[in-house]
Amino acid sequence: MTLFLKKSDKNFDESFSRFLMLKRENSIDVSETVSEIICNVRKNGDKSLLDYTAKYDKLVLTGESMLVSEQEIQDAVKECDQKTLNALYLAAERIEAFHNQQIPNSKLFNDETGALMGWRWTAVQSAGLYVPGGTAAYPSSVLMNAIPAKVAGVKRIVMVVPSPNGKLNPLVLAAADCVGITEIYRIGGAQAVAALAYGTETIKPVDMIVGPGNAYVAAAKRQVFGKVGIDMIAGPSEIMVVADDTANPEWVAADLLSQAEHDKSAQAILVTNSLKLYDEIDEIVKKQINDLDRHEIALQSWMDNGAVLYIEDLTKVGEIIDAVAPEHLELSVSDAEGICKYVHNAGAIFLGYHTPEAMGDYIGGPNHVLPTARNAKFSSGLGVLSFMKRTTILSCVQDTIDKLGEDAVLLAKAEGLTAHAKSILTRMK
Repeated sequence: MTLFLKKSDKNFDESFSRFLMLKRENSIDVSETVSEIICNVRKNGDKSLLDYTAKYDKLVLTGESMLVSEQEIQDAVKECDQKTLNALYLAAERIEAFHNQQIPNSKLFNDETGALMGWRWTAVQSAGLYVPGGTAAYPSSVLMNAIPAKVAGVKRIVMVVPSPNGKLNPLVLAAADCVGITEIYRIGGAQAVAALAYGTETIKPVDMIVGPGNAYVAAAKRQVFGKVGIDMIAGPSEIMVVADDTANPEWVAADLLSQAEHDKSAQAILVTNSLKLYDEIDEIVKKQINDLDRHEIALQSWMDNGAVLYIEDLTKVGEIIDAVAPEHLELSVSDAEGICKYVHNAGAIFLGYHTPEAMGDYIGGPNHVLPTARNAKFSSGLGVLSFMKRTTILSCVQDTIDKLGEDAVLLAKAEGLTAHAKSILTRMK
């Protein structure tokens, strides 16, 4: 049953702490299986990659047929509905325009000793994008993962997408075509992650792997981290909607269900200072669920993981939001910008009545790849900087050595590193 907590209750802190500790995902331990898959792909390359593809995707491939041809991509584009394609292209334009504003500046400057110092930003040279396959179709994820890499200046973007029984979703290939990805392999699972990380005879390794996947993909990304960079290990989706009595209950109910329909482990949280609004939303949610194609999933998510937090004074809501650190935060209140100032931990914030989170999923502009499971306390969503590295630069002159060298030598000797000290002393007058 959907949880109800009242901030003024004596046991609120204890109940709220228990709520924060609840584990929603049904985590199966696949690490041993994944380790074996990765080991075999590293050792045997294409052979193991193709064997696993035949086993799990029921698809027999060769090194050559792993690569999706240019003709297949163009044929897929022709299959798509033109209006849907136009929407996809518009989304790509908006996402690119937003991420163009994230490009960081490099900087060089001289200090009082004449030393030149600063930093320079450069992109990783290659990135691998994992895209779920089969019945799932997430062209929006292709855009959200690939466009920041493209804007950052990544030279090679390679996409892997499983095709069970040989089927690929045309709109996913159209999204890849939209952003200029031409290197696409019809492989998936932990074996695809291993191939991207370590390379095979056919697939050259990459520097970073991004994109969502199942438990096996998540475990594989966790295990190859260090050899390559990864975006994050994402958990079930979540939304928190803060609403006062000025909010439209129909809209709020729809927004809560927009995340509940993702997965049975997804979580929708309503925070309000109006019991009347809550009663209205609760009734509307029950009606709206029945109209959803994924009503069974949404119902279980709402009943098992949904929560309503009643707080009399919404100016004090920042503490609750920061503790939850939601992936998505909607502020459907009369003073959305004012409440926003109290928030420190959230993956993405959606301000005002007319900003449903679903706009951010597709066409708003900001990225929809966001930290879940309280990770917004210490991490950010995917962006241009995710694909870039900052390199510091220092260039000393003789005056720098003469003015700072003695202190540097003292510090080196204090740490017992006499070779460090000597490398500075030999340059001092």
